[in-house]
Amino acid sequence: MTAADTPFERASDPYRIGHGRDWVSAGAGRGYVHATGHGEGGPAAKRVIAGYGFWIFLLSDIVMFSAFFAAHAVLQTATAGGPSGRELFNWWSIVAQTFLLLVSSFTCGLSAVATEARSQLWTQLALLVTGLLGLGFLALEGRDFAGMVMQGAGPDRSAFLSSLFAVVGLHGLHVSAGLLWLGTMMAQIFVKGFRADILRRMVCFNLFWHALDIIWVALFTVVYLIGLGR
Repeated sequence: MTAADTPFERASDPYRIGHGRDWVSAGAGRGYVHATGHGEGGPAAKRVIAGYGFWIFLLSDIVMFSAFFAAHAVLQTATAGGPSGRELFNWWSIVAQTFLLLVSSFTCGLSAVATEARSQLWTQLALLVTGLLGLGFLALEGRDFAGMVMQGAGPDRSAFLSSLFAVVGLHGLHVSAGLLWLGTMMAQIFVKGFRADILRRMVCFNLFWHALDIIWVALFTVVYLIGLGR
């Protein structure tokens, strides 16, 4: 019986969980070995756990967007004699918004690469460009909404417009929250550097921003492409 296999060890850990250690028994050699957390047992790294938990949150967010998409798909023809998407949508503005958001996803990815390289300059630059592209996206979207309201095509005009403002506005609200988060990350990295907790927040921010692009592609298809074809 080894020192690791004492009666006290067995009483306190009867199933040999080991609290982060693995029980091994090979021939005469028996005892606990410390797990590495890299596929050989033991808890995963905090960064992996944070990313996994945030993916669960994003999936719940996607479920919410799916409900909004379904409602809009049902109400696309409920114009109540008012204007339809073909009459209201500005094709070039929609293409520009899509371009800005997709490019912002690329620069957000560059910020992740710069973070891994621990480059303060390139991380801040990539995040700044990402934020400016996001602001451009929101400016175009806000201008389109304002133009529709000026034409008397506000969310109270028809069920179609109510669902349109709801689903597109919900995405815009997420982009706005993402920009606030981005600014916070820039400040934290500038002041505190690449600490482990800040790196975990950067992973979550990158996941969030890329998820917004995925949702926009679905929104572009369900709301705008189908709306322009009606």
